[in-house]
Amino acid sequence: VQLQASGGGLVQAGGSLRLSCEASGRIFRINDMGWYRQAPGKQRELVASIPRDGSTNYADSVKDRFTVSRDNVKNTVYLQMNSLKPDDTAVYYCKVSAGWPMSQDYWGQGTLVTVSS
Repeated sequence: VQLQASGGGLVQAGGSLRLSCEASGRIFRINDMGWYRQAPGKQRELVASIPRDGSTNYADSVKDRFTVSRDNVKNTVYLQMNSLKPDDTAVYYCKVSAGWPMSQDYWGQGTLVTVSS
């Protein structure tokens, strides 16, 4: 399974970006999909996740500003980011858990989001 993330870039505070991450390869079953981020000098943290049933989970810091969604036909997960803040600056990684009955995690290469004040 390969993951290709896109959509990062430079944006001013208050702006928006949309990240996409497409999974390709020999995919039998995709379970959870989600986004993590890692800011300089900090540990990687969960931003948002969306399991197979479509429910969503968000970090408190992004609630009401970010929206995670998935397209199960395209094997793609999205992250719509609105009202961006300089604290959102980080490398964003997508993660996909795939397989059955054993699930394995796959990571994308990361895409840089920079929010200027």
